[in-house]
Order: sequence, then C-alpha cells, then structure tokens
Amino acid sequence: MKKLNYYDAIAPIYEQARWMTESVAEEVTDFILDLVGASSETSFLEPGVGTGLNVRPLVNRGYPVTGVDISKEMLDQFRQKFEAVPRNLTLIHADASQLPFPHQCFDVVLTVHMLHTVSDWRTFLDDIERVLKPDGFYLNARWVIPPARMEFLHHFREISTTYQYTQKIKKLEAAIAEIDVENYFCNKGYRSDYLIANTWTVTNTIDELLRFFRAKAYGLCWHVPEASFDLVMDEFEAFCLDHYGSLQAKLSSEAKFEIWAYTAS
Repeated sequence: MKKLNYYDAIAPIYEQARWMTESVAEEVTDFILDLVGASSETSFLEPGVGTGLNVRPLVNRGYPVTGVDISKEMLDQFRQKFEAVPRNLTLIHADASQLPFPHQCFDVVLTVHMLHTVSDWRTFLDDIERVLKPDGFYLNARWVIPPARMEFLHHFREISTTYQYTQKIKKLEAAIAEIDVENYFCNKGYRSDYLIANTWTVTNTIDELLRFFRAKAYGLCWHVPEASFDLVMDEFEAFCLDHYGSLQAKLSSEAKFEIWAYTAS
C-alpha cells in the first residue's frame, strides 16, 4: 500500500489555505533579486518547492529555476500554472533532502519552512553547501504565521489535546528546536544576515478557517486520530461560535516573510 503523503493530500488546497499570496510573492522576489545582486543568468534551486508559490515569479521573469519535491501532486499543481512548462523551469520528483546535483552548480538555494521535514538537517545543509557556487547565497526563509491565526491554531490544539497523539507532536517540536542553521553556517565561516523581505495583512473569516481545518490543510490536523476528527471539529466550531461571536467574524493581523541569508565570507 502506498504510504500517505500529507502534501499529496493537501496539494489542491495548499495555496488557498496559506497566508502567502501571489502579489506578496512578487514583492518578495524583488527583494531577493536585489539581495543576491541577480543577473539574467542567476540560477535558483528550491528544495521542497511544492506548488511553486515562492519561485513562480522567478520563472515568469526568465530566471533558471530548479525545484525538487517529494509530492508529485504538489508538483502537478505547479505545472498547471503554465500552459506548458517553461524551458527555464526544471521540476524533479524526488526526496528534496537528497539533492541530485553536481558540486557548485547553483547561485542561490532557497528553503522555505522545510528543514523540519528532512531526516537529517546537518546532512541536508552539507548538501546545500556542496551545490552552492563559491559566491552563492543560501536563503533560509519562512512565512511567519499571522498572530491572529496562530491564536486560532492554539485554540484548536487545546481542544484536540485529549484526542491527538501528543507524543508525536512533542517529538516533532523537539526536532524543530534542535535545528541550528545559524551555528552550522557561522562555524563554517559564512556571513549571516537576518532580513524581513515583506510584511502584509492577512484577513480570514472564522468560517473560512474552519473549512481549511476540516479539509486537514495543516499538519496539526493529521495528528488527531481519524475516528475522533469530526468530534474535534464539531467541538472546535462550537467553541469558535461562542468565543468569536459569529462564524463570519474576521481575524486580521500582520504576516512576515523572514529570510536568514548566508554567504561565504
């Protein structure tokens, strides 16, 4: 039996359930191109490229872009953004933690909130350093969850605590806390810079967020046993109606696109 891939399951709703938008991605792209001093030949690699939201503007502007992802369905969503896959875009269906490329072949490697998905983050960072050109950039980035949505997520977690496999969640949180990209690259003599590429306001109704949760658009939902999931969601919806006063109430707060940029000194 084929093992269920979380990202395969959520591919059709991935972008609409997140808080990044195409217009924000365009603005972040402007920031990145300026940051790395890009020329028309600057090559980009995104391991864990998913639906391509982070790099689609680069493709549209003609830059050489390579994306690797373990989810075929996520890559298919990316391909569907084009009438035909552009010649400057290479998509590879593979484990993104094992980069199948020769040494020193990319100017920029971008990862966006994906290091926690690899089995050995140190080995993965070794591989990133290997494929980077000597004057290349490694950009470790994340979309910061808007505070109002983070609060909403915490309410869900509190309600589901009696149902979910908390041991798995604690193990994942411990693994994430262990990842130390800063020390890894600084100990190798790289220069480090922390930058905020963009800030923007995200607004959702409670009803919209509940629909995303019912569709299991977020990893936390998958830790709730299937037999209990509907019970959890019914209880969560009742809580939201009482807490927020209406399912049409809006949650609005600021999101950020953060980048930790590493370059050889």
